[in-house]
Amino acid sequence: MNSHFHIAIDGPVAAGKGTISRIISERLNFLYIDTGAMYRVAAWLAMENNTEFSDEDALVALLEKSEIRMHNPVELERDGRLTSVIVNDQDVSWMIRTEEVGIGASIVGQIAAVRKILVKKQQEIAQTQNVVMEGRDITYKVLPDANLKIFLTGKDFVRANRRHLQLQSRGVDVTFNQVYVDLVTRDKIDMERTTDPLKIVDEAWVIDTSDLSIEQVVNLVVFKVNIMRETLQTN
Repeated sequence: MNSHFHIAIDGPVAAGKGTISRIISERLNFLYIDTGAMYRVAAWLAMENNTEFSDEDALVALLEKSEIRMHNPVELERDGRLTSVIVNDQDVSWMIRTEEVGIGASIVGQIAAVRKILVKKQQEIAQTQNVVMEGRDITYKVLPDANLKIFLTGKDFVRANRRHLQLQSRGVDVTFNQVYVDLVTRDKIDMERTTDPLKIVDEAWVIDTSDLSIEQVVNLVVFKVNIMRETLQTN
């Protein structure tokens, strides 16, 4: 097992993965990695270059020639974002957070060649430090030997409401019904894709966030991690 402590978190959209992972990383002084942002970048690059989401060769070429960097937000970047995403020296942190890019991310995420490139980048990051990494296939594909595996979930209606409020706070004019439909569509794509689908592994700790506050979930995870790290140090 890697000498660094790895927390792998999977789950559907709007289950609270991003916010919860970000706070956990701050509490533990770990690096937070939002792998979903990388797939959003792939979709955004396709849109910026008038490339079809289904064009595998073009997508791979775009990713190979593009530099993607992620880091915890510094002081001037603390505008509500959970992580800073830089593509070819351009800050795209908010550009990749539209509903259209989100749907595109689920589509390009079904392409094996795209996933292979991005998974390799994710694993390289984790090799060098303690990380909280969240996405759709982290517990079994990206970090199969993670010290702690978590699956965050929540009721459809609750997740859609969270997403709707989040978009409204950014000034995005979208109805709850549209957000709900997009969320259900995204779930269906993620769970039914043939390449690395969203699923719950046997060893995952399943946490339903529907009736829990962010603080309650964070406290549960941090408490468990601290006990695990103490145990590792004494063995």
